[in-house]
Amino acid sequence: MSPDSRAKTLNFNVGVLGHVDSGKTSLARALSSTASTAAFDKNPQSRERGITLDLGFSSFTVDCPDHLRDSGGQQPYDSLQFTLVDCPGHASLIRTIIGGAQIIDLMMLVVDVVKGVQTQTAECLLIGELTCPRMVVVLNKIDLLPPNKRQSAIEKMTKRLHKTLESTRFKECPVIAVAAKPGGPEAPETEEPQGVPELIELLKQQTYLPKRDAKGDLLMAVDHCFSIRGQGTVMTGTILQGSLAVNDTVEIPVLKVTKKIKSVQMFRKPVSGAMQGDRVGVCVTQFDPKLLERGLVCTPGSLRTLYAAIISTRKIGYFKGSLATRAKFHITVGHETVMAKVTFFGLPPADTKPTPSEPSSLETPFTFEREYSYQDEYVSRQKEAASGPDPEQWALLEFERPVTCPALCLVIGSKLDTDIHANACRLAFQGRLLHGFEDKSYAETSLPQLRIFKTKHKEGQVERVTDDYSVIGRSLFKKETNLQLFVGLKVTLTTGESGVIEGGFGQSGKFKIRIQEGLRPETKQLLSSKKKGKSGSKGGLACEEEPKTESQPVGIHLHFKRYVFDPHKKMVQS
Repeated sequence: MSPDSRAKTLNFNVGVLGHVDSGKTSLARALSSTASTAAFDKNPQSRERGITLDLGFSSFTVDCPDHLRDSGGQQPYDSLQFTLVDCPGHASLIRTIIGGAQIIDLMMLVVDVVKGVQTQTAECLLIGELTCPRMVVVLNKIDLLPPNKRQSAIEKMTKRLHKTLESTRFKECPVIAVAAKPGGPEAPETEEPQGVPELIELLKQQTYLPKRDAKGDLLMAVDHCFSIRGQGTVMTGTILQGSLAVNDTVEIPVLKVTKKIKSVQMFRKPVSGAMQGDRVGVCVTQFDPKLLERGLVCTPGSLRTLYAAIISTRKIGYFKGSLATRAKFHITVGHETVMAKVTFFGLPPADTKPTPSEPSSLETPFTFEREYSYQDEYVSRQKEAASGPDPEQWALLEFERPVTCPALCLVIGSKLDTDIHANACRLAFQGRLLHGFEDKSYAETSLPQLRIFKTKHKEGQVERVTDDYSVIGRSLFKKETNLQLFVGLKVTLTTGESGVIEGGFGQSGKFKIRIQEGLRPETKQLLSSKKKGKSGSKGGLACEEEPKTESQPVGIHLHFKRYVFDPHKKMVQS
């Protein structure tokens, strides 16, 4: 491939996000058609061929702005292609966006000027914060505002948005007002969009040279697949990482098949290769397009299929529910969203105190060598009314079906079954994939190595002394408990002595404790006076004159821990 066939056009990916019905698709359509009627290069065949215009993707090309013109290395760029990624607003929103988020260079947040920021608008903003460096806010549907109040309503909404964005990475981002489809979806096509040429100029100003890297394994997100008679099957998508070239062999990991690339098209022209950030159509032969509507294509063997995973976790501040262990969440990982059961765990209490030199360092690497404390739910500082970041935590995700994803990818947990109209954020937590379990029987083979423990505490009472070195205890176990499991465990008495459980005593759950150091005289005194008090009460009248002194029973404390994934359920004492 000659360098000039590549270097002349820069592809810049713009994610079009916003609440359902905010007019995202109308806006994408208006941008593409305005750009083409303004005599920009727009090949009508691209619509038929589906190379650049397909599910949720459209593109338009403009002259390259001056600030980018000379940044194309040896060969300056002479045109700039905007690829609009129109992200749906319903539950699939999160699946789609995160799948393509790694290559969204700029986010266009579409807000209905009449309704303002709605639930999904806030969710889009959150996803943008996790995945995207820049944003432009588009106030749409200004044709619905009465002409005499239009300007003041736009100013008011702009002010409100800047207030909302103040605490995000997008503070002071540009806000522009448009009417992408005046009169709404039913209006005739003759109605001219308002403010679109100005929006194109703003987008041009906001462009920058995205960091693209051709190194590493190929990962391509395919969003459309169709066959062309006599040629083969075309997979169109965006290269998330690495590069590809004609004659390369690629893998479709979800189907466990490999295919050779017959030809590649980019910007509607045949090319010999493409790299990260490029939108391409890749042609392969003998492949049924029905098998892959959306999904990933990669360097053979570079992606892993996981049955479970360990991730770092951070709760998303706007999520109002609790994050409970054993609950199920929608987990978006790589290009897939799948239900998973979640188990939260953290550092044992002794390990979580921040050191003075690093007040809130959150950099403890996950390792199977370390012990972790089981958590019934994610621990949030807000709950404890404390300031600073949440303590460091991880989660085990057990997927309902296997997922294929790259290492260290972004993971987002959500409650997508929440009512779409409820005014509540559905994004619950986010993190990075740290370790994946590829073995179907991971629960037997790998989980026992994960040392997550629960601490247990049992309390009972001393019933009587048998001699200076042993006592009989009760109320620590149920009648049906297998006491053999507890033989040899250490206990402490509330009077200070420590002992070891020697075995059961009788059939009612009582047990014998050996006190190695011997009972203290005052403990013996306490236990024998308790005995006397009991026998004295049989004396009828006499007991009425005795002062009623209740002697405190001597308590027994048993502390141990159990590893959650230990198949033998052994009890461990430090």
